[in-house]
Amino acid sequence: MTGFDPPPEEVRAAVELALAEDLGSLGDLTSSLLPPSEVTAEIVARAAGRLAGRACAVEVFRQVDPSVKVEWRTADGDSVSGAQTLAVVAGPRASVLTAERTALNFLSHLSGIATEVSRYAAAASSAGPGSARIRDTRKTTPGLRVLEKAAVRAGGGHNHRMGLSDWVMFKDNHLDGIGIAQGVASARQNLPGRIVYVECDRLQQVEEALAAGADALLLDNMTPEEVRASVDRATGHGSLLEVSGGITLETVAEYAATGVDFISVGRLTNSAPALDIALDVVNDPVSSERE
Repeated sequence: MTGFDPPPEEVRAAVELALAEDLGSLGDLTSSLLPPSEVTAEIVARAAGRLAGRACAVEVFRQVDPSVKVEWRTADGDSVSGAQTLAVVAGPRASVLTAERTALNFLSHLSGIATEVSRYAAAASSAGPGSARIRDTRKTTPGLRVLEKAAVRAGGGHNHRMGLSDWVMFKDNHLDGIGIAQGVASARQNLPGRIVYVECDRLQQVEEALAAGADALLLDNMTPEEVRASVDRATGHGSLLEVSGGITLETVAEYAATGVDFISVGRLTNSAPALDIALDVVNDPVSSERE
């Protein structure tokens, strides 16, 4: 276990669904035709990035065949280079090949998220000491949120709320039905002790949210100049400030330097490209016999 591991029960459930999807009712037809033999294989990064998803990969091999052994040479959160061996896998050929794609799918997807997060975190930190920290959003793959948010942590990022029950957050569509002052007051009365966020897309809303006593403001789709002005208005109020909406690798440093506490980026989980990771058989007794 590492600080980046999602809860074991979430890993087990996600792997069960993934394997059921891949194996169907008849299992791996191709591997069922292979003669019994043992192989050793390496899980290898084909590109540089940040590793995440080890727990999921291990669980895939375990559920397919508990006799398969996985020896890791890297940990979640590690930076990896192209052609680097991440782990060595040993066990029955059929079992290793049956588990291969599902294990790699988890590793590639989650490592891709960690890699993208690490890029944003590095760009934000370039703004200097005390610059904003990078957060994810709820724009996650249905059913994989806990795993993807663990990958965000492995990449050096921070987690926004896990779900709708974590705190109160009035966004634009909510505010169409209830004003900022009324919404904050209602939350205080009906949900005491809960954090109250208000999304603001203009300075007038920032002033209203601060006057209402919101715990945090989400500054949405504002320019860096507007964000700086919002930071100035919020001085002395004690409200956390988070900026979101259209932040890119090219602009994140400028936003990080405005004085906000967090920058949330949806693409970290919903658009991060997968990291290229492969499994290569390196010890093949059958091939050796043929030679």
